[in-house]
Order: sequence, then C-alpha cells, then structure tokens
Amino acid sequence: MDKIVLLEVNNSKLLNEFALLPFELYKNDSSWVPPIISEYKKYVSGADNSLCDVGPHVKLIARIDGKTVGRILYGIDGKLNDYKKMKVGYISQFECIEDYAVAEKMLNAAKEWFLQQGMDRIKGPLSLPGGEDNRGFITDNFENRTYIMNTYNKKYYNDFFIKYGFEKYWDCYAYHARFDDVDASRYVRLAPLVEKRYGFHVDNIDLKKNVERDAGDIHSILLNSEPEEWEDFMPMTRKEIDMVLKQLISFADEELIFIARSDEGKPIGFNVTLPDYNDVLKHLKGKLFPFGIFKFLYYKRKMKRLRTFVLFVDPQYHNKGVSAAIYSRLYQAAIKKGYLEGEGSTIWEYNIPMITDIEKTGAKRDIVYRIYQYHLNR
Repeated sequence: MDKIVLLEVNNSKLLNEFALLPFELYKNDSSWVPPIISEYKKYVSGADNSLCDVGPHVKLIARIDGKTVGRILYGIDGKLNDYKKMKVGYISQFECIEDYAVAEKMLNAAKEWFLQQGMDRIKGPLSLPGGEDNRGFITDNFENRTYIMNTYNKKYYNDFFIKYGFEKYWDCYAYHARFDDVDASRYVRLAPLVEKRYGFHVDNIDLKKNVERDAGDIHSILLNSEPEEWEDFMPMTRKEIDMVLKQLISFADEELIFIARSDEGKPIGFNVTLPDYNDVLKHLKGKLFPFGIFKFLYYKRKMKRLRTFVLFVDPQYHNKGVSAAIYSRLYQAAIKKGYLEGEGSTIWEYNIPMITDIEKTGAKRDIVYRIYQYHLNR
C-alpha cells in the first residue's frame, strides 16, 4: 500500500498544516524568513488577491504516517488564458521533504487535474494570480537571506522538477547593491538635465491625498508599457490597481515610490519600492500576537534594506533617462533615510531594457530564480 496520502485542503486544520510545513523544513535555514502565519493563510485562501476570481485551484498536502511532508497549490488563471489564447495551468507554493516519491505523487495529482481541465502546459512555480511574489525556484544562491515577498527553497526542488520532466521556461533575476558601493553621482548630476531636455519631472506618490489620481496614472502607464508578447502578463484593471494600492498604504514609504510625468501632465513611468520587512519578520517566528506586535514596532525602525518590485516606463520615453531619473531619486531618498542596501527583483531575463538600466546603476546579479514548464501532451 502506498504510504503517501494526499489530502485536499478543505478545512482549517488542513490549512494550518499547509501553512506550517515550511517551519519544519527550514528550521535550520537562516536564509528563510517565516511569514506571519495568519496572513499567509488568508493569502492562500484568496484574500486581497485574484486567486479565487480568475479560475479554479486546488491546495493539497501530502502525509506519511500522519505527518505532513509536502504541499502544493495548482490552478488555472482563466482570465490570462483567455487574453493570451492559451491553455496553461500554474503551480505555486510547492514544498516537500527530500523524497522524490512525495514530489512525484503531488505533481502527478496536478498533472491529472490539468488534463481533466483541458490544459496543455504547466508552468511554475509562479506567483498566485496577479502577484509579484514567490516566483521561481532559486538555482544558485542559497546563502543570502531573501528579500520581502521573494521565495526561498530547497536546492533539490530543481532536481525534482527536472527529474519529473519539467524544463526551463524563463529565469528571473535579482540584482543587489550596497549603496555605499554604488557611484550614483553621475545619475544624481544628470537626472535634472535629462528631465529638462525631454520635458518630464519625477514626483513622489501620494497615497494619502491623491491616491485616486496616482492610481489612475499607474494604470495608464501599465496599459502603455507592458509588451503584448509577454506571455505571463496582461494589463491590470483599475480595480486590481486599487486593490494593490490599498495593500501598499499600510506598508509603503511614500518617499521611496515615484511617478514620472511629462510637463504636459502625461504619466510616463513609475516604480514600486518597499522597505524589506523581512528585516522585521525574521524576529517574529510567524506570529504577531501576543508579543510579536511589539517586536514588529521595534524592528520596523531598524529596517536597512529595500526591494524594488517593478519599474515601468512608457515606450515613447525609453532611452530618455526616465528610469535613470527615478533611480536617482530613489537612491537619494534611500541614503537620506538610512538604508544600506537594496534589491531589484524579480526581473524576467527577456526584459532587456530593465536589465540594462539596473546594471548601469552598478547593481550586481545576485540570485537566479528559475520558472519551469511541462508539456502535457507530449
């Protein structure tokens, strides 16, 4: 009799096991940062994201002799599939003990489900629909502590996926810089000159008094900036933009997020940069209460790292210094506020303009996150 038992997560007890498995797997890994358990359970249940809005999904745990030894979430982003005219399923939140049989059983379950749903390809690991987090498996740097909303994984996960028959889809890169090692003087000096030459200016986002205006400007930039050939993206709706900004208000530092506009008022570029709350979460052990909230408030004042998630520029303003001007303002704000280092991630390897811009700042590629694909009909 097969000793590996799969259970679909359909009650609070199983959801708790799903959420807690990494705490056992990574208990000796200092590079892994535990999430807040209560918030994570909301996240994988579809709170404040598009998980339940775009198509069906399944959460499974694997047990051996009553002990949880694996987990997986798989689903279909029907909205993206319809937009891109494809039949692709996604895998997310994969965790497993070092036993290929467990991984194989979970992947078999996902495979059979996708076939029943009429899919022809699987991709993963990916963010949950609409997300910018937990994308890919680390392939090369398992020593450095990860930044907020980036994945950490066991090295053997890559081996398991390859053995099963997955192949590389795309890599995503993380670029790291210590600010005292970066010579940004050229950017700081030239930014006002290119702004004057090309007729634009850079302002901080206003999440308090002008959030409606800024949300609309971000939406406009995204509609003009995301290339149609990017298979994994589609323009965000205004509702989705509003949802993201609502989440940002609690955690964002307005002095680190900028919107560039032409002198006529047209929005042409923006970034999203957040303090690295992993500097705080690493001390909380997954719990805010009863005493974690005091640790949160204490360590929040001591955050020294930041992560840039996205930077988009209207194609009409490419090669006109918009990204450089935003980076210049971000660098100056980070230094002023006492940040010591930062990361730009996760940048898809086909996003050559972004890679070129970030490498010009002096940041170095630090981590490679690999996304795999599996062809179901071969």
